[in-house]
Amino acid sequence: MQDQAAAAQAAPATQPAQGVAQEASPVPGQPAAAASAATGPAATPAATQEQVAQAVGRDFGSYDKNGDGKLDATEFAAWMGALRKAAEPSFQPGSAEAAAWANQAFASADTDRNASVNRQELTVFLTPKQPG
Repeated sequence: MQDQAAAAQAAPATQPAQGVAQEASPVPGQPAAAASAATGPAATPAATQEQVAQAVGRDFGSYDKNGDGKLDATEFAAWMGALRKAAEPSFQPGSAEAAAWANQAFASADTDRNASVNRQELTVFLTPKQPG
């Protein structure tokens, strides 16, 4: 999921290196698609939770800057911003809109409300939801 490929997703955001690349969703908490092992326009979105989990497992350490095994809001925002930027080049990660979007996405991903997102929460968050 650069750190962009590392940030690219198996679901929403940005980094160059092997990563999770995804289509950005205008609605946080509802990723448009989970991305593949490579970032960039040619990246194929991850379609299953297993594919997303592989990408998260591969790239999690690149964004977990303090190495505590979970993402705080800043670490999460960096990864999701990278994924969204990869999917939506006009997206501006440092903007007020990006901050509001990242905060909403973090709140959706942090299902246990402990102010951090672990690998499982991130995998669920980034897995494309089936219409239903």
